[in-house]
Amino acid sequence: MTFSIAARHAGRFGMAVSSSSPAVAARCVHLRPGVGAAASQNVTDPRLGGRILDRLAAHGDAERALKEVGETATDLEYRQLTALGAAGPAAWFSGERTLGTHGAVVGPHSVAAGNLLAGSDVPSVMVDAFESAAGELEERLLAALQAGLRAGGEAGPVHSAGLAVVADVEWRVTDLRVDWDDAPIDRLAEALEVWLPQRDDYVRRGLQPATAPSYGVPGDV
Repeated sequence: MTFSIAARHAGRFGMAVSSSSPAVAARCVHLRPGVGAAASQNVTDPRLGGRILDRLAAHGDAERALKEVGETATDLEYRQLTALGAAGPAAWFSGERTLGTHGAVVGPHSVAAGNLLAGSDVPSVMVDAFESAAGELEERLLAALQAGLRAGGEAGPVHSAGLAVVADVEWRVTDLRVDWDDAPIDRLAEALEVWLPQRDDYVRRGLQPATAPSYGVPGDV
């Protein structure tokens, strides 16, 4: 019911995801500044994302992190997981009860995975699109998500999508969600077009509010 890509660029980590289910990004996207990215999807257990990131923080090895989390996780046969650290290859796991056509592909700086897919090539198309795209991490993640949709995406229509990025501050510098729409990836692209030119100014608002620019919203001075 989901296809996603996690990636790194210039010390930043991000993820883009879409699904037929509502609010997919609320459950599947897990990011930690300086550490990495993790996805928990298919029959999702959101607890696993944080556990994977804890193990990545401890040693940075994505494959080892998935193995360690899997040793204590319950119902692992229902889970599809990905992990990406600051260095080294990404890793993935698909349990034997992963739904429909499913798979995952690792790129030099990314990992894509999906289940209940329209075709088995969707993850590879997403990785290729990310690795060949230019621009900010957010733009490259969106390009990968759009490429996955053009390749067929999920077997049925998608209704939610999300895109998030962490950098060198404690919060997500980008965190965009479309929780229910007939064209969620299109709406996500529209939101990113509005957000991206202002992203760094909002980081500055958090760190240096006295010198941050105003956008004319109520309460601005």
